[in-house]
Amino acid sequence: MGKTTTARMFAELGVPVWDADAAVHRIYAAGGDGARALSDIAPDAIEEDGGVSRAALRTAIADNPDLLYRIEARIHPLVAEDRAAFLAEHEGEDIVVLDIPLLFETGGTGLVDKVAVVSTSAEEQRRRVLERPGMDAETFERLLARQVPDAEKRARADFIIRTDDLATARSDVEHLLREIRAGKDHA
Repeated sequence: MGKTTTARMFAELGVPVWDADAAVHRIYAAGGDGARALSDIAPDAIEEDGGVSRAALRTAIADNPDLLYRIEARIHPLVAEDRAAFLAEHEGEDIVVLDIPLLFETGGTGLVDKVAVVSTSAEEQRRRVLERPGMDAETFERLLARQVPDAEKRARADFIIRTDDLATARSDVEHLLREIRAGKDHA
């Protein structure tokens, strides 16, 4: 949808951004807590350097879909700790962004004051995702099946950031920041 590009726009405007995907990468890296958390349920995904192979995890999950829930039960608390550390570090900021890909699906809306949804057409989303390394149509469809439909996300959002082009996305990000800051001035 353009989530990474939009998050970068917030950061360029001085807003601290916490990225859930980046947190998972840190947790899965050599020296992170991911290998210890997954060593008994996905031992083939642990690399020699002590990191976690996301490719091996994807294969294991494809072979045993129930494994995903067991992985999430162990990794989500580690992600929550990472997020809490970020929020503590940026406690004095007027606005922070939590970039959480499955916010609605995980019931995470209680973590935030406002929800912004990044959105583009279904065709553009499909094109962008299929351009990613290692992505194919079957994997894309599996990912979509696990997500709340975009129309529902937009209906539930406080703000929609349209990412059909960079100028529109930047304008929507700037508008969102003005609106939130104006609301804080009147609080």
